[in-house]
Amino acid sequence: MERTLRAGRLATFAYFALNGFLMGMWIVHIPAIEDRAGISHAVLGWLLLLLGAGAFVGMQLVGPLTDRLGARVVVPVSAALCSAAVVLPGLATNVWTLGAALLVLGLGNGGLDVSMNAHAVQVERGYRRPVMSAFHATFSIGGVLAALVGARTLSWDLSPAATLGAVALLGLAAAALSAPALLRPEPAARTKAADGAAAGDGAEVLAAGTNARRRTPRRIWALAALALMLMLCEGVANDWSVLHLRDVLDAPAATAALAYGAFSTAMTVGRLLADRVAARFGPVAILRYGAALAGAGLTVAALSPWTPAALFGWTVFGAGLSGCIPQLFSAAGHADEDAAGVNVSRVAGLGYLGMLAGPAVIGPLTHLVPLNLTFFLPVAFCVIAACTAGILRDPRPEPRTPEAAARV
Repeated sequence: MERTLRAGRLATFAYFALNGFLMGMWIVHIPAIEDRAGISHAVLGWLLLLLGAGAFVGMQLVGPLTDRLGARVVVPVSAALCSAAVVLPGLATNVWTLGAALLVLGLGNGGLDVSMNAHAVQVERGYRRPVMSAFHATFSIGGVLAALVGARTLSWDLSPAATLGAVALLGLAAAALSAPALLRPEPAARTKAADGAAAGDGAEVLAAGTNARRRTPRRIWALAALALMLMLCEGVANDWSVLHLRDVLDAPAATAALAYGAFSTAMTVGRLLADRVAARFGPVAILRYGAALAGAGLTVAALSPWTPAALFGWTVFGAGLSGCIPQLFSAAGHADEDAAGVNVSRVAGLGYLGMLAGPAVIGPLTHLVPLNLTFFLPVAFCVIAACTAGILRDPRPEPRTPEAAARV
């Protein structure tokens, strides 16, 4: 059993790294794909909404399928779809084919995102200790690897179609090779139904389970709202950190690029360490103090007139945010074993919309106030997350052991 669990964990690492690598390879080829399709930056911005829309739809479709069929079935299929779809933007020759390609790529990415997180929850349940943050760190590492590989292939003047075609084949092979190690679905629903039938109330149990699956609990929507706010914060760093140093502090382009590098490096390192911290202090502490630290870091970055202090602020911002989102995903997946996929899809879906909303919200605000002052909106979201971190406490009572029951 321990060997099976360890293999399942390694397979989950593989799928998270694959997802980060696939999306990273698409990102580094955006300029070349834009030139091949003959579109402007403005048109590309609109087409990227199709990528987000496809991901959101994929998340909502795959969540229930994961609960019904099990992550062992859905994860490899989603990974195969995402891998095959990554070549499509490289083949696009106009706005219409690129739009269709991004929609399909978004569907595959969204499906893989939800199903692999649902499987990560199953692995974490088996280990009985936090392991979620390390999976998200592996996603980031996959993106870094994509940047390195993409830079090399672009220096060789390889076409996006050739490079992404090879990446697609590699992804399909990785998805197939990792699939046998995935954990089998937990027979929780069948066990509960059998227990209820033995007690003479099986019909009521099944009816209650059906109603529970039909309606998403308010706690899950609260977690999803926090994911939206915190992933909007992450989106702000992705899209505006470099522009902040360049346009507000007049830093050279090479120095300005360090802002995103400092943020993403701190995120990755923080996620590698967050599981140990969560095991010792609990997920509530990770969210409360992490969000507070992130808010303080972004405040320093926004108000500092010096580039080194701003870089320090972006680094602290990334370190604070690093463990927050994995705790939300983990809490959603553990809330109900029979609806882990649906619950994760709700949290991940709204979170993804928040990340897309980052540039859409900050951009118009720059017409009213300077760019650095717009950062106080994500600061406010960090404060809200810190103040409401108690939502991560499991509201269900701890099961009593036979010894405790005997003492009552």
